[in-house]
Amino acid sequence: MAEASSDSGEPALGFPVHEFEARVQRAQAAMMAAGMAGMLFTTEAEFRYFSGFRTLFWQSPTRPWFLFVPVDGKPVAVIPEIGAELMRRTWLDDIRTWPAPAPDDDGLSLLVDLLMPMAAAGAKIGLPKGHETSLRMPLGDWERLTRHLAGVVFCDCTAIVRDLRMVKSAREIDKIAHICAIASRGFAAAGDLFFEGQPLTESFRAFRRQCLAEGADDVPYLVGGAGPGGYRDIISPPADRPLQKGDILMLDTGATFDGYFCDFDRNFAIGAADDQAKRAYDVLYRATEAGLAVARPGATCCDLFAAMHAVIATFDPGTGEVGRLGHGLGMQLTEWPSHAPFDNTVLRENMVITLEPSLGYGDGMIMVHEENIVVGDGPPRLLSARAPRDLPIIG
Repeated sequence: MAEASSDSGEPALGFPVHEFEARVQRAQAAMMAAGMAGMLFTTEAEFRYFSGFRTLFWQSPTRPWFLFVPVDGKPVAVIPEIGAELMRRTWLDDIRTWPAPAPDDDGLSLLVDLLMPMAAAGAKIGLPKGHETSLRMPLGDWERLTRHLAGVVFCDCTAIVRDLRMVKSAREIDKIAHICAIASRGFAAAGDLFFEGQPLTESFRAFRRQCLAEGADDVPYLVGGAGPGGYRDIISPPADRPLQKGDILMLDTGATFDGYFCDFDRNFAIGAADDQAKRAYDVLYRATEAGLAVARPGATCCDLFAAMHAVIATFDPGTGEVGRLGHGLGMQLTEWPSHAPFDNTVLRENMVITLEPSLGYGDGMIMVHEENIVVGDGPPRLLSARAPRDLPIIG
């Protein structure tokens, strides 16, 4: 899929064909080393990564979609007819379609025809089976498929896909940096967007409108909370309760540009902030600094966790029973890896990750601080504009 030109200073849309070719070639080298005949994908991110096929139609669960990446040659799309025209605009030329939905045979016959020669040879075909993966097709259809292809060994290719997608190309980084800059400008307008007496629902709408006005394609993810001295929950829909003096307001956004996400939050005090909230903010700021100091090629995700957690523990030795303190970022809001004690993933140059320290304080309150960075040859580069050193007070 060729890049579309842009006269606005923003990154060009899409990717040149040679970027997709390079992705597939790296995948094929890994498949060859693992003795696989190919990899089968049913989920949006992998579809897009290897083909360039991008549509909002994934919101509908009605139709399954299949992409086969062989160990030699170009990927093959087995898709509903409704997607044929868009798929023909990608770099793929083997596109097999059926008039979906067809519950009795939703693409299975076409997929069996494609893979049957490999079944006869007892081939290994990779399928993502690990953490953060899913099978986006009816389980009954999957069971039927495996019965038809009894000779195929479906093995786990999660590690191959993770390894490919964790390290971003220069064009991918440009897109993520662009949407991070857009959301950063949105947060910079906080003094004009948020005010005492404003219903929290309107705070969310105002920020979403600002990001769209700044150039975001969409703001599909926007969560947060607000309450006296702090917030207790950051995933519930916003309520109509007006912001009050002494509230701590937090918004966490996943805005998008050309299919790539940012993911970071900002905290604000409305009118005034108590000492406990200021101290929590200070600890999280310093925890983020500790993460920035460690985020170098060769460090591990558990190293990042340990560095940030050590600072968090100075707030309260009992604080920090959290699952992770950040993650990968790209075509999905959250990607592999996780900054957690269990994750020994080694950081490499051009990985895009979040640093997301959090803590609990007071009577059940929490605070979260998040930045987006790209790992460099030396110090990381901030993609989100760094949060203010002290808790910002609005009004």
